[in-house]
Amino acid sequence: MRRRKNNSSFGVLFVLVLIVAAGLYVYFSATFERVAPHIVLENSNGYWNLKKPLKIKISDESGIHSYKIVMHTKDGDKTLQYEQLLNPEKELVLKVAPPRGAYTMKDKEIQLVVQAQDISKWNFLKGNLAQQTFKLKIDKKRPNVNIVANSYKISRGGSALVIFKADDDNLDTIYILSNHNKHFKVEPFYKKGYYIALLSWPVKDSGFKASVVATDFAGNVTKSYVPLYLKNKDYRLSKIKISDKFLDGKIAELADQFEETQGVENKLEQFKIINEDVRAKNEKLIHKITSKVPTEMIKNFKMKRMYPLKNGEVVAHFGDHRKYYYKGKLISEAYHLGIDMASHAMAPIKTQNGGVVAFADFNGLYGNMLALSHGLGLYTIYGHCSSFDVTPGEDVAPNTKIANTGKTGYAMGDHLHFGVLVQGIEVRPQEWMDKQWIKLNISDIIKSAKKIIDEQ
Repeated sequence: MRRRKNNSSFGVLFVLVLIVAAGLYVYFSATFERVAPHIVLENSNGYWNLKKPLKIKISDESGIHSYKIVMHTKDGDKTLQYEQLLNPEKELVLKVAPPRGAYTMKDKEIQLVVQAQDISKWNFLKGNLAQQTFKLKIDKKRPNVNIVANSYKISRGGSALVIFKADDDNLDTIYILSNHNKHFKVEPFYKKGYYIALLSWPVKDSGFKASVVATDFAGNVTKSYVPLYLKNKDYRLSKIKISDKFLDGKIAELADQFEETQGVENKLEQFKIINEDVRAKNEKLIHKITSKVPTEMIKNFKMKRMYPLKNGEVVAHFGDHRKYYYKGKLISEAYHLGIDMASHAMAPIKTQNGGVVAFADFNGLYGNMLALSHGLGLYTIYGHCSSFDVTPGEDVAPNTKIANTGKTGYAMGDHLHFGVLVQGIEVRPQEWMDKQWIKLNISDIIKSAKKIIDEQ
């Protein structure tokens, strides 16, 4: 009798162990995973222009068995995609095009319902089901862009101004794109919906073309060409012979200062590294500093002619393409992207235009260098200074002494390297030193644009 009870108890215990084991297997087994598929709408921003396909990503660890995409409108439901996969996949990226004739529908908003089922044996072998509903605003209209006023022409290595109007209920981005893929930032101007930007034609580029680009959240794009007359300008090509005296003197002195030349014994290699690698590093910093553009609305932009060094003589010109030769062999080359001015040792440097000190520190070949921001992405730089009178972040008034000339960095004698940049691109300082050029290309354009805007 006791043996029967023992056998019965053992049988019950065995069954319980089997049940627990089966439960644990189901609970922990990947075959019975309980996580529903993950559904993401990747490129919509909540808008759809009914032209560009939507991108839907479905993922699941066990594998996707089927999916269905339905568009719900005022006129009813329309199945856009449905598929049962013979070979389940862990990730699907679907491009969902609108149905035929959808572009003519009047709905301002639709719903996109996405269902996905995996191959898990959970839920009584039915698997896990996920459903996501995405509300999308329908926007088929492109942004409206109109050029209000712009400079008549732009020279290679020079600057120009453009003012335009852009409006859209769902406006996303506005910028000006050049043919060399430079994105010029724009700043709100004068009244809501109007924008202003300075443009620059890099001296190294053979041509220039610019268009205002406006996009909305639905992906609609408008491009409006800025009508600028192009004036090509020739720049000097200088062939410079390098002497051993120069290599043993200035280059040896500079080679001790820069980490890029540490351990390099060959004097020509030192020169090449300094003239190319160190220069590129220094210019990269300049471009970074001078690429910032204010985002607040600007009412006006007044500039006086620039002439930072009283009685200064120009001793080197902008855009000079310099090729360096040693014993008849081309060693290196570079562009001089500013003008060099000299008067007397440690001469006072003044700015005729107010601005904010964006940089005041040592910058390699440029020595002690100042950078001033004058607004609208316009910057001036002052290289080889012996001393500064201003500090970073300081708001400098017009006609203020800011520094003294010197021979720090790559300078053979006391002088000022004066540069002007527009959104990180070096431009001809001579334009900004010309009162008439500023009037015709900047002041008159702003005055004309304001008059047109006020008449709207």
